[in-house]
Amino acid sequence: MRPLRFTTVALATAALALPLLGGSASAAAPGGPKPPPHSHASHDRLRAAAPEGFVIGTAVAGGGHHLEQDYPDPFTHDNEYRKVLGREFSSVSPENQMKWDYIHPERDRYDFGQADAIVEFARRNHQVVRGHTLLWHSQNPAWLEQGDFTKAELRDILREHITTVVGRYRGRIQQWDVANEIFDDQGNLRTQDNIWIRELGPGIVADAFRWAHKADPKAKLFFNDFNVESVNAKSDAYYALVKDLRAQRVPVHGFSVQGHLSTRYGFPGDLADNLRRFDALGLETAVTELDVRMDVPEGSLPTPAQEKQQAEYYQRMLEGCLEVDGCNSFTIWGFTDKYSWVPVFFQGEGFATVMTDDFTRKPAYYAVRDTLKEAALEDDCRKHGKHHKHGKG
Repeated sequence: MRPLRFTTVALATAALALPLLGGSASAAAPGGPKPPPHSHASHDRLRAAAPEGFVIGTAVAGGGHHLEQDYPDPFTHDNEYRKVLGREFSSVSPENQMKWDYIHPERDRYDFGQADAIVEFARRNHQVVRGHTLLWHSQNPAWLEQGDFTKAELRDILREHITTVVGRYRGRIQQWDVANEIFDDQGNLRTQDNIWIRELGPGIVADAFRWAHKADPKAKLFFNDFNVESVNAKSDAYYALVKDLRAQRVPVHGFSVQGHLSTRYGFPGDLADNLRRFDALGLETAVTELDVRMDVPEGSLPTPAQEKQQAEYYQRMLEGCLEVDGCNSFTIWGFTDKYSWVPVFFQGEGFATVMTDDFTRKPAYYAVRDTLKEAALEDDCRKHGKHHKHGKG
């Protein structure tokens, strides 16, 4: 994706230009007709709006906290969810189904059922897959965290896991989050809560990338973390580590920012500048887990002003990615509030995705769609030598 300079504002859509009356901006005005549900039109989808070569993705709900909710597995049992998942997105990421505790529940047993189903779903729907994740301090099974292993045994366990999981999907996964959240917010390695770094030392990170590359030489291998959208101590630590690993010819291909944002905090306005410095190192960049949570009292709905601010955050994150040459992958962490992880983990916050429980599109959805359309039009005009101004080629 070539850098783009936007000449229109994506938020100037019909969804936001109309007066918003009370309650949720996604709800119908009192006495008026209910807004149209999710559109089935092929031209009116996020994946269709995206510029050529740019993938728009989402997390596939399942595993993790979903197992404790009062609904069956969304990906398996919710047909409407699966239809929207296939129609709207050109990339999918297993939300929990490839994490250690889910895919490797016992030392000598793997459970590939859900991961296999997601990869096959992606194949049928002409989608790429982001694998998530291989080396992490969280969501590890008890047998691993509480086991009495020697350093040599731990090293063999990690190598065997990476080789087995990555090798199983060789040629079918576009990007892997190899090392996830290895620094704290001060830019220090997690030497206490990350079992791999604590027991085996920092060098195990490079080994993880080497093993993943050997198992699938065509997959792009990423660092992935939260609170690294801006230039700060944490992203500085990744920048220094990547420079060092690249100098050692370790196969690190990408750096991705998760983008778990909240409207109670300011927007990371230096996102594009931060991504550009990793791009200058020869890395691909990506936004991998975007959601924007809001403070909403229990039993209430977001106000129109809240949904407008949320839409602006979604738009600005997408624009930041589109402005960077090597940022070609943009993933939102779930697309419906029905299955969002946010209310489970952030008390008093929620409504973080781009669709309501019944898959009605929010202003945030239109902000993403129209920004993609604008970028595609800019790209097309550039290719054909035309000047694009205010929506006209």
